[in-house]
Amino acid sequence: MAAAAVSIPRTPPKVVGPSTKGPTRPTEQLPQYIVEEGLSYEPVEFNATKHLQLEDPGRLYTMREIGLEGQGISNTAASEPFSLFSPAAIKQMRAEIFSPSVLSNCQYASTFATNMIRCYGPKLGPFIFDAWNSPEVLAHISKIAGVELVPALDFETGHVNVWINKGEEATPGKSAFSWHYDSYPFVCVTMLSDCTGMTGGETAMRTGNGDIMKVRGPAMGTAVVMQGRYIEHAALAASGVPERIAMVTSFRPKNPLIRDETILTGSRPITHRSMMYFQYSQYRLEIIRDRSDAALKKIRERERFGREFDIDAMREYLTEQRAYLESMLDELV
Repeated sequence: MAAAAVSIPRTPPKVVGPSTKGPTRPTEQLPQYIVEEGLSYEPVEFNATKHLQLEDPGRLYTMREIGLEGQGISNTAASEPFSLFSPAAIKQMRAEIFSPSVLSNCQYASTFATNMIRCYGPKLGPFIFDAWNSPEVLAHISKIAGVELVPALDFETGHVNVWINKGEEATPGKSAFSWHYDSYPFVCVTMLSDCTGMTGGETAMRTGNGDIMKVRGPAMGTAVVMQGRYIEHAALAASGVPERIAMVTSFRPKNPLIRDETILTGSRPITHRSMMYFQYSQYRLEIIRDRSDAALKKIRERERFGREFDIDAMREYLTEQRAYLESMLDELV
C-alpha cells in the first residue's frame, strides 16, 4: 500500500554526517580469514562478459509510492535487489579491497560504522573502478534509476561497509548502520557476502508520513539502487551469517542541466580534505562550464534568428548559478 501523500518541501533534506573529526583508523581488527583472502590478490582485468550478470529488479518503488513525490531528480525511490555481478567479479572485488596495500592505507572507522574501506582510487582498486565505470553497468544502473547517472566522485566509488558477526542475534528493527540521508543523489549498494541463512539485513526506508518500509536484503552479487539523498534509510542488523560486507557506490546525474544537490557532509569527517576538495571542485567547475556553454549557445541562437534578448531567462539562469556557487562555498570549509 502506498504511503499517504504529505506536503514535501522542495529544499533537500538536511544531512547529518558522522561526528568523527577526521579520517580515523578502526580499532576492531578484521578476522584472519579476511586478511588471508586479501593475501591471494592478483590483478585481473575487468571483462563485462565474464564479470556481469545483469538482470532487472522485480520491482521498483516510486517516490510517489513512499509519500515523497516531488523530491529528488527521478521518480525512482528504490529497487528490489537485482543481479549485477558474477561470482568471479565478487571474488576479485573482495581480494582487491582486502589486499595488503588497500587495508594498510584505506581502512577507516566512524561514529556511523566501525569498519570501512574507502578512498583507494583506481590505482589500488583498478578492477572495481573499471567495473563501476563500464558502459554496461552505467547503462543498467541509469535505467533502474530513471535518469542517466555517473559515479559521483572517485573517493565515493566502491566504499565498503564491513560488519562482522560477534555472535549476537539481530534485534528486530535495530540498524547496523545509522539512520541517515546520503550526501549524493543516488547510491548502488552491492552485497559482497554470502547471505545464505541471514536473518534481518534489510534496507529500511522512512516514508513521507514517518512509516518504515523494508526492502529485502540482497544476496551475494546482487544490488539495490536508492535515491538516498532524499530518503532517510538504514541498513538493519543481520544475524545467522559470519559477516555482512556491502559495497556502496554513489552517483550523480550525468546531464549538467539537471539539479545537483550533492554535498560533502557525509564524506568530510572520513575523507582527507585535499583529495576531497580537489575532486569536488573539479566536477563542480566542469558543471558550471557546461552550463555556461549551454546558456551561451542559447543566446547566440536567439540572436542569429533575430529574436529579442530574453532578460528574464538570463536572470533566472544567473540566479540559479549564484545559488550553485553559494552551495559550493558552503561545502569548502
